[in-house]
Parts: sequence; C-alpha cells; structure tokens
Amino acid sequence: MKAAYAPIRRGYYDVFVALFVAFLLLSNIAATKLIDVGPFIFDGGALLFPLTYVIGDVLAEVYGFKAARKAIGLGFIASIIASAMFYLVQVAPPAAEYENQAAFVAVLGVVPRFVFASLCGYIVGQLLNAYVLTWIKNRWGEKHLWARLVGSTVVGEFMDTIIFCVVAWYGVVSWGTILNLTATGFAFKVIVEIALLPVTYAVINWTKKNEPGYGVVENA
Repeated sequence: MKAAYAPIRRGYYDVFVALFVAFLLLSNIAATKLIDVGPFIFDGGALLFPLTYVIGDVLAEVYGFKAARKAIGLGFIASIIASAMFYLVQVAPPAAEYENQAAFVAVLGVVPRFVFASLCGYIVGQLLNAYVLTWIKNRWGEKHLWARLVGSTVVGEFMDTIIFCVVAWYGVVSWGTILNLTATGFAFKVIVEIALLPVTYAVINWTKKNEPGYGVVENA
C-alpha cells in the first residue's frame, strides 16, 4: 500500500497568511520598546506593523473578506499562544547558569494589560480594514484601488492605534503622552502604508494575475 499525502492547495493565500502572522508576532515583540525621535514618541511595533496592514489589504482585495477574516483569526490565535508561551517561560525557574532572566522579563515578559490592549486593537483594526476595503470594492468594482487601500487603512489604523494606546497606557503615562503616542503612531503607520502603495499595487496586481481562479468568486 502506497503512503498517502494531502495535496498542497494551489495559489498564494497560504504564503500571505504566513507572512501576515509572522509580521504580527514580530511587531508585537518590538512594541515593548518606546522610541523617542525629537518631539515624537512611538513604539517599536510601528516600524513593522504597517506591513501587516499591507498584507491584510492584499488578502481582502484578492481573496475577499471571509478569507481575510480567517487570516486575522489565525493571527489572533497565534498572538494568544505566543503570549502564553512567553508567560510560561517568564515564570519558569531559570537555570543556575542562565544570567539573563531579568533581561528576558524586561523585553519579552508578558504584561496582561498590554497583551489585552494589543489583541483588542488588532482584532478591531484589522477587521475594520478588511471590511471597509471589501465594502468599497463591492460597490466600485476594480476601479479606484488607491481609494479603498487608503480609506481602509485610515479607518483600521485609527481604531487600532487609539484602542491600544488608551487601554495600554491609561493611568501609566499622562494623557498628553497618550495623545502623542496615538497621533504619532497613527500618522506614522498611515504615511508608511501610503509610501508603500506602489509596492502594494504591484503585489496585488501580480497576485491577481497569477492566482488561479481570481474573479471566479464574487463578493467573498
């Protein structure tokens, strides 16, 4: 009897989901550090997190809201698993030879409030981003791609940033700092995605051209 294997699904959806989840997890780790550049304050996650919205745009534009929602759900589950793993490693007794326990806790130690803030901002922002993009596309069709990319980003990033900053930092830093973090983080993320529009356009057009069956399913 021959060994049995499952076939690999054709297309690039799985590749985009893997990149989406990887960028999400990396940006969550980087977000533990605040960066001060002149009058601006932003967390390290702002350097990479916009790319999750770029990929989220590709997922929603090419594969539809249901497929994007699945990827967002997988990212949500992966974030919970990562937080649980970091917490278990954090509280596990360090070996006598291990001298970096304090550093590990400082960088990767789980703070439930920040995990909750990150998850709330992420799930709301990403779902809104995907929903707004597909809502516009269902009404305008393939025209005006720039409008749905920018419009969905503005809505999604705004809600993501404001939810995270308020939940994570309320009572820890002043309202002035929270407003600075929110405004700077939001502006930075939107500017980055707008700057990356040519890349997003290229990836979306390439994927539409090479994805088997694109256009077969409508209003997904």
